[in-house]
Amino acid sequence: MTIRILIADDQTLIRSGLRAMLETETGFDVVGEAADGAEAVEAARRLRPDVVLMDIRMPHLDGVSATRALLAQSPAPCRILVLTTFHLDDYVAQALRAGASGFLLKDSTADQLVEAVKVIAAGEAILAPSVTRRLLERMAGGPEQADGQDLRKLLSAREIDVLLLLARGLSNAEIAQSLHVAETTVKSHVQSLLLKLGVRDRLQAAVAAYDSGLVKPRGQEARD
Repeated sequence: MTIRILIADDQTLIRSGLRAMLETETGFDVVGEAADGAEAVEAARRLRPDVVLMDIRMPHLDGVSATRALLAQSPAPCRILVLTTFHLDDYVAQALRAGASGFLLKDSTADQLVEAVKVIAAGEAILAPSVTRRLLERMAGGPEQADGQDLRKLLSAREIDVLLLLARGLSNAEIAQSLHVAETTVKSHVQSLLLKLGVRDRLQAAVAAYDSGLVKPRGQEARD
């Protein structure tokens, strides 16, 4: 299956570089480019890409607002991979809250970019485990955050176990190893908890875990 890609970035050189990298990959089709968020929204609605590479800081309409505008539609016309120069940019947190499926640093390798596009197009989320927890903590609720009881009532005990590890940035294989179960079993639990939480990918499930208070930021854990 060909993956249709739209590149949104206000810098011509970056758009050209991304296009050059992506067009060398079999099964990728760069269907368009956009120089700002407003162009990205219009182009995505018109061209119907599978994945949009969305820069955050663009003129006229920033990447967060463009992401929110596109994903507010039902069904969403595409999946969005945020491009950023910062590991922990507040704009990235806002974009993930708006429904983006992950983020990638602009200094990532071509192989990392290709893999990220494939993962996003397949319906998964991508977020480097090394920064998952720090980013989600920045997105978490404040000191009056809830205690997670709502999710404990909604999910089974094993689904809670899986969600706790997922929210730490562990892959399915790592979760399976930690819980001493088969990876297929973990996949089944992940799909079940996504359905119960009403979210479309593991990244949004992790956000829900932090927002509910099921997972506490590290400073808060120390006090609890």
